[in-house]
Amino acid sequence: MIKKIFENFKNLDQLTSKIMNYGLKFCFIVCLLSAIILLAYDFVFPLPILYYIGIHLFKISLIFGIEFIICGFVVDSIKKQLI
Repeated sequence: MIKKIFENFKNLDQLTSKIMNYGLKFCFIVCLLSAIILLAYDFVFPLPILYYIGIHLFKISLIFGIEFIICGFVVDSIKKQLI
């Protein structure tokens, strides 16, 4: 099962793969931003709003990352007319 997923990931269309990579890089940057905000909350400013902003940004980055992966596989399957 996992072998099939990695095989599908390697056989993605070039444009789809490029969009997925850019999307995942964006999600990683948002995740780093949320980590910086949470570290600022922990060490510098103990304001509850910073905690909530950091946690929500982290959740959003994870959700967007998963959506980029799933949508990339779905779009590639539609392009290859497998669905």
